[in-house]
Amino acid sequence: MLGITSVTFRRKSAAEILELTCLCGLDGIEWGGDIHVPPQRGNAEAVGAATRAAGLEVLSYGSYYRLLEQENPQETFFPVLQTAAQLGAPHIRIWAGEKIKPAAATDEDYTRAAQELREICAAAGEKGISIGLEYHRDTLTETAQSALRLLQEADCENLRSYWQPNPEISCAENCAALRTVLPYLSNLHVFHWLQNGARRPLAEGEMEWREYFAVAGGQGNAILEFVRDESAEQFREDAETLKKLCGEI
Repeated sequence: MLGITSVTFRRKSAAEILELTCLCGLDGIEWGGDIHVPPQRGNAEAVGAATRAAGLEVLSYGSYYRLLEQENPQETFFPVLQTAAQLGAPHIRIWAGEKIKPAAATDEDYTRAAQELREICAAAGEKGISIGLEYHRDTLTETAQSALRLLQEADCENLRSYWQPNPEISCAENCAALRTVLPYLSNLHVFHWLQNGARRPLAEGEMEWREYFAVAGGQGNAILEFVRDESAEQFREDAETLKKLCGEI
């Protein structure tokens, strides 16, 4: 399925994001846990119902739960899990730490993170929800090999991985990274950034994304994220590019 992550438009309301997603002919929304559906705000059930009433799917709950930062992981994760269940999300995105480079991480860091993952995956599994690690720089999932190590050490049936390109490396290197995590792939965050972080139209990255989607082979939801100038018009253009690219698979 094709969709949007709501953090793309943090200044828009949930209703506006629903309207835009429908207008663009996409399938669903990954609702963010920072602005639109924060844990314990109490609006998750209503947002989930509105999503389905609009003919859309709740693709995921994009939480900001971070490994290695919790004294009591189960207690801290509970409101995140509860919110995801109320939203009707089949999947929860979490982060593999913060400002921790794999090259600087210790064996103990991986051991602790893997144990924490086993605890929260067990809790999520009881509600039929899977967990997905954000694939992101400055975390334990910055590289494919570090992500694979964490996924394999945790060894949870309902643990998956997101993937997104790293603008600091080549298309070929990104393709190799995607192949490495492909057995665990849940969702792809789709955007086109330059190496300096400048956001560009997705159409300018068609060549690269054609290769990424070929590697993915139709696996995982393709979720648009962070468009140029936070422009709704640019988002509409990017959505058309995404539909074109995925129609070629």
